[in-house]
Amino acid sequence: MNGRRTISLLPAMLLALPLVLAGQGKPAKKTAANVANPVVALETTMGTIKVQLFTGNAPITTKNFLGYVNAGFYNGTIIHRIDFVVGGGGYTEMFAGKQDGPPIKNESRNGLKNLRGTVAMARFNDPNSATSQFFINLKDNPHLDPPKGGWGYAVFAKVVEGMDVVDKIAKVKTGKKGPFYNIPMQNIVVKTAKVLP
Repeated sequence: MNGRRTISLLPAMLLALPLVLAGQGKPAKKTAANVANPVVALETTMGTIKVQLFTGNAPITTKNFLGYVNAGFYNGTIIHRIDFVVGGGGYTEMFAGKQDGPPIKNESRNGLKNLRGTVAMARFNDPNSATSQFFINLKDNPHLDPPKGGWGYAVFAKVVEGMDVVDKIAKVKTGKKGPFYNIPMQNIVVKTAKVLP
C-alpha cells in the first residue's frame, strides 16, 4: 500500500465519511484480568501516552496493532496529522511511508464510539483497508462512527494516561509539507511503542 496515498486521502475521508461504550469512561483496575486488555505505552518526544486495548470488542484490530508494536514498527515514526484527531503510525522522520502489512477487517460495528481519548484505525475509502495507521480522537467525533448499515472507523483502545500529552501535541503549529496537510511543523516522534508488563 502506498503510504503517501494514505495521508493525502485520509483528511478527506475522515471529513466526508461517517467516521455508550460500557467501561469506556473508566480505566480498568490493574488486576490479572488486565492481561486480556493490555496497555501500550507510546513514548513520544513530547511525553508518554498510555493506551489500553479493547481486545474483547476489537480482537482483529488489537491483534494487528500489537503485531506492529511487538515488531518495533512504530519506533521512530512521526505524528503526521493534527486537526480533530492526532494521527500517526505510518511515516518516518524523513516523511517516508513505512512498509505495512496486509489490510484488516473493519470492526467499527463493535459498539465502541469515537469519543474524546479513544484510539481508532485510519483507512482508505474501502472499509476493510486499515493497516498500521491510527488516530486519537481529540473530541467526540460521532461522524466517524458507523451509520446504520454502514461502516465507520474502528475504535480499539482508549488513552488511560497522558491525555495531557495528546492535548499538548494538538497545540503544535501545523501546516503543509509536500503532500502532507495538517502536519506538525516540528517533528513529533514516537520514540518507542511497547506493551507494559
